[in-house]
Amino acid sequence: MKRSNVVTVIIISLLTILIACQKEEEAITIEQRLDTYMSHWQEQAFEQMYQMLATESVDTYEPEAFVDRYQKIYEDLQIENISIDREPLDEEAIETAYEEKVSKIPFSLSMDTMAGEITFDYTATLVLEGEDEESEDWFLKWDPGYIFPPLKDGGEVSIQTEKPERGEIIDRNKMPLAMNDIVYEVGIVPENLEEAGEQEKEEVARLLDTTVEAIDDALNANWVEPHLYVPLGKVPQTKSDTVQALNDLQSTQLREVSGRIYPGEEATAHIIGYVGQVTAEELESLDDKHYSSTDIIGKTGLEKVFEDRLRGESGISIYIEKEDGETVMLTEKEAIDGEDIQLTIDINTQSELFKAYGDKAGTAAAINPQTGETLALVNSPAFDPNDFLYGNIQRVTQTLEEDDSLPLINRFTATYAPGSVLKPITAAIGLKTEVIDPEEGLEIDGLTWQKDDSWGDFSIKRVSSTDKPVDLADALIRSDNIYFAMQAIEMGVDQFTEGLKQFGFETEFPFDYPFKQSTISASEKINHEYLLANTSYGQGEIEISPLHLAITYTPFLNDGHMLKPTLLAEDELNQVWVENIISSKDAEFIRDTLSDIVTKGTGTAAKRDQLAISGKTGTAELKLSADDDSGKENGWFVGYPTEDKDILIAMLIEEVEDDGGSSYVADKVADVLVNLKK
Repeated sequence: MKRSNVVTVIIISLLTILIACQKEEEAITIEQRLDTYMSHWQEQAFEQMYQMLATESVDTYEPEAFVDRYQKIYEDLQIENISIDREPLDEEAIETAYEEKVSKIPFSLSMDTMAGEITFDYTATLVLEGEDEESEDWFLKWDPGYIFPPLKDGGEVSIQTEKPERGEIIDRNKMPLAMNDIVYEVGIVPENLEEAGEQEKEEVARLLDTTVEAIDDALNANWVEPHLYVPLGKVPQTKSDTVQALNDLQSTQLREVSGRIYPGEEATAHIIGYVGQVTAEELESLDDKHYSSTDIIGKTGLEKVFEDRLRGESGISIYIEKEDGETVMLTEKEAIDGEDIQLTIDINTQSELFKAYGDKAGTAAAINPQTGETLALVNSPAFDPNDFLYGNIQRVTQTLEEDDSLPLINRFTATYAPGSVLKPITAAIGLKTEVIDPEEGLEIDGLTWQKDDSWGDFSIKRVSSTDKPVDLADALIRSDNIYFAMQAIEMGVDQFTEGLKQFGFETEFPFDYPFKQSTISASEKINHEYLLANTSYGQGEIEISPLHLAITYTPFLNDGHMLKPTLLAEDELNQVWVENIISSKDAEFIRDTLSDIVTKGTGTAAKRDQLAISGKTGTAELKLSADDDSGKENGWFVGYPTEDKDILIAMLIEEVEDDGGSSYVADKVADVLVNLKK
């Protein structure tokens, strides 16, 4: 071969290599540009995406048709976790793209939405644009199909939601406490109202406990037409007279809809609570993936405590609605109804205890002392939670807030001075520490006692005296304050407060419903000997809730073990909160004495021929200061059937000084126990 031919071959080979390299560099640029676009897409950087569009696409789609639409759709659908995959370009595709200045690259996209994952395949088209080789670059030819393929030829993204059914709350026997039932939605057809006259509008307002102005506002809404039904409010089936009166009117129509109902009414108001429309303030602290401005949420009570379990999850469908009416489903999530919750509460016990209060204020807890199950949590006075759903909420709220008896206050979660119902606890601590010998009697003279002059004007008083030495059984039966004061001083602050802590004071109460912690003193310690003496019989600064008090009596009925209270039927029974808080022998001693208190001591008001009852009375003086002589007293009684021991009630009634004190409460508890045993 001639030398010149050899040189020619070499030059041609070099040119071929250079062209191949140039094409390879061009291919890398194509992929890099597409990867950059896809990276912006994954970051939802729509403005940067728009800047990478081809000239034809920019001329066709204004920024708002691209950026604003993308942003709105992605925000509305709560799109996140965008993932895009594509296959690399092969050599043939590289060469074709270079020659034709167009590259078509298939890709797959997946994203998470409020209704679940959406995936689709599409083809990205890139075009090479530029005035010369130095300014040339690849740009994306865009159409709405990049958002979702069915949008390529037009259409709108639509969302449809399906509300779940809220879970119901039922008692231990599956009786409803919060249920979904048929209620009547009441509405007016304007043309019918015009015929009936203004007087009928006033009657509708009266029956719905609203105003004529509120009805006018509803009738003057932009969408209202003379022949259209305009909803005004709802009425439960229980208000049969109101339902009938509304149905008889010419202008009204009643439609059956689902609504929340509280069959226990006032008796279960505070424990069950009620639901209501979510507020803007509440939405700020709620997960916007689960709540919207139209949702109903638990406002108080167990409706609020178990909101996450009761609410369920909305069903959501995301679809494309085409211009010809065709719909293309993108993804859908079925509604999941809320969970039904069964409580250990017994509606019969709850209702009997509430009824026992009459017009008196107070609170009570009932438990099964052998299992720890909570049978009742009662608050008096109360309100009908149905009024918050089917009444004039503003008027109902104002009336209740202005009521001096404070019906909105949840008393059973609060703490109170226990008075003498604490004495069995003090006795148990003394027996455990061996400071108290049950057979040893203390010599006590008179009705008052003071340890020494360091107590100043403070002295301990008791209601009765005896010529004999006072032993533990006698002190409990006669409720002798001086005996327990002496024994507490003998124990000392450290032993006594440690004993109280063993019984759950100064400790978070282990319960599914939030309770205030029971406390020994305002400063968390007993800082004077006379405060120690005063605390021993339930005065001073010590406070406890009724449910906690009921639980402190369980060691006397369970061989010395203090049970943990339970509220849910699914919970394990006989859970032990504190083991061996006293010995089984000492538990038996206190149990026998609680029986004697009713048969021959301060609790004789609870004595019944048809049912043997054991228990302890207590009176707590309500003094705001040492100089307070107002005479206000809270009365307590803790009682249970001596034989069955299957229910224990701790009942507090406020201001019983004119009703017989704690004997008044003992009589009430005994009546409830007898009625429940019938």
